[in-house]
Amino acid sequence: MSDAILLSVAEGLARLTLNRPARLNAFNADLAHAWRDATAEATSRSDVKAILIDASGPAFCAGGDVIDMATTMGSGAEITALAEVINAGIRSLTESAAPVVAAAHGTTAGGGLGILLSSDYAVVGARSRLGSLYANIGLTPDLSVSAQLTRAIGQRRALQLVLQDRLLSAQEAQDWGLVAETVAGEDAASEAALVRARGEEVARFWLAGAADAYGQAKRLVRSQPERTFAEQLSEEARSIGAAMQTPEAQARITAFAAASAKKAG
Repeated sequence: MSDAILLSVAEGLARLTLNRPARLNAFNADLAHAWRDATAEATSRSDVKAILIDASGPAFCAGGDVIDMATTMGSGAEITALAEVINAGIRSLTESAAPVVAAAHGTTAGGGLGILLSSDYAVVGARSRLGSLYANIGLTPDLSVSAQLTRAIGQRRALQLVLQDRLLSAQEAQDWGLVAETVAGEDAASEAALVRARGEEVARFWLAGAADAYGQAKRLVRSQPERTFAEQLSEEARSIGAAMQTPEAQARITAFAAASAKKAG
C-alpha cells in the first residue's frame, strides 16, 4: 500500500488515513490509486465491521491537486480517468455493509467533500470549513458531490453551495445536516486530535453493539434509491427476517425478553 494512504485494521475497525499533509491531502494519481486499493481491501475483509476515515496534517482533504493536474496531465481524458479511479473507492465504501465515520478536521473542499459524503457519519472540528469551490478554477463537481450532496442536504442547499464561492462553517454544516457533530479544541492541533478521537469513539460504539445490524441498516438506507417503494419494503422484510436468524439477534432478543419479564415481575 502506498504511503499516500495509511491503512490499519484492528479489533474490527479499519482506519484509512489520507496522508499527503504537505498538499492538504489533495488527490494526485498516487493518492487516487492508494485510495482505491485501501477502500477495496477494507471493505472486502470479513473481520472489518466499521471503517474510520481521517487525515494527517492541518486539513482533511482539499480535493484534487490542481498544481499536479496542471503539470502532469495534458487532457480532460486523463482527469476523467483519474476521477474514475477515486470513484471506485467511493463506491466501495457506499456499497459496503460496514458503517463509515469520517473524522474531518480543518478544510474539506472540492472532491474532499465527496470523500466526506462517502461516510455515513461525519465529525468535524469547530474550526472546520466545508465547501465546493470547483467553479473557482473553472471545473465542475466530481467524486459524487453532485449526487451525494443533493441527497444529504437537498437540492436547493446543494445549489447554494456549488453556485457560490462559499465555505460553510462547522456549525452551518451541522445545521444543514451535512455533518453529524462538531468538536472544539483549544487550538487547531488539539482540535484535530479530538476530532479523530471522537470519530474512533463513534466507530467503537458500532463495534460494541450489534455491528452486523448497524451494517445492514446502513446498506438498506444507502441502496434505497435503486429500488421502488414496494421493492424497498420487500427488501426490509427480507433483511429483518435474515437478521432474526443470526446468533447475535437471538442472544439480544432473549436478553431483552428476560429483562422485560424481570421488570414485570
